[in-house]
Amino acid sequence: MIRLGAGRLDRIVAVGAHCDDIAIGAGGTLLTLCHARPGLRVDALVLSGGGTEREQEEQAALAAFCPGADLRLTVHKLPDGRMPVHWDEAKATVEELRAQTDPDVILAPRTDDAHQDHRGLAKLIPTAFRDHLVLGYEIAKWDGDLGRTAAYQPLSPEIAEEKVRLLQEHYASQRHRPWYDREAFLGLARIRGIECHERYAEAFAVTKLTLNLGG
Repeated sequence: MIRLGAGRLDRIVAVGAHCDDIAIGAGGTLLTLCHARPGLRVDALVLSGGGTEREQEEQAALAAFCPGADLRLTVHKLPDGRMPVHWDEAKATVEELRAQTDPDVILAPRTDDAHQDHRGLAKLIPTAFRDHLVLGYEIAKWDGDLGRTAAYQPLSPEIAEEKVRLLQEHYASQRHRPWYDREAFLGLARIRGIECHERYAEAFAVTKLTLNLGG
């Protein structure tokens, strides 16, 4: 398996359409990065859930998923499932985020995600962050939109278990959902681990990547 390093990461951006998207799609990667780089700046943006119990869940959850980081979280109030008709407002929030930071990497939904809110946000990211590495995370769902991925972040067994524990601990509002369980989260991580010769991993789509093979 070919491994490409990203060099030193000092700032990252993590965006989600809904509270829990970031943690589900890239929680293990956040834990890995923050454990490796204390003081890492994490600018997190969530488009919906502001002013509700979900915002409180997200604040507590991302604080746990980003231990020792300089976390700056903004949760907006766009209505769930209606992003296409709130395109201008969503674009303004992404552009506002861009004005605040110049990240080394961005964790965002995939551009081919079946959920319209996820997909819409993913398509907005490169309109504001035009020269950045964007890793598109995946979220398992009823639509069955999981596919082949290009990039993998291996997760240690301890990190994989911690991700599942934190998801179950911090998002009480989601526990009633039939897909929101340990088997689903750990099972997908195990499958992605198989694909990159590791025990567990998170997988990402990469739409554009510049190489520097000459050193």
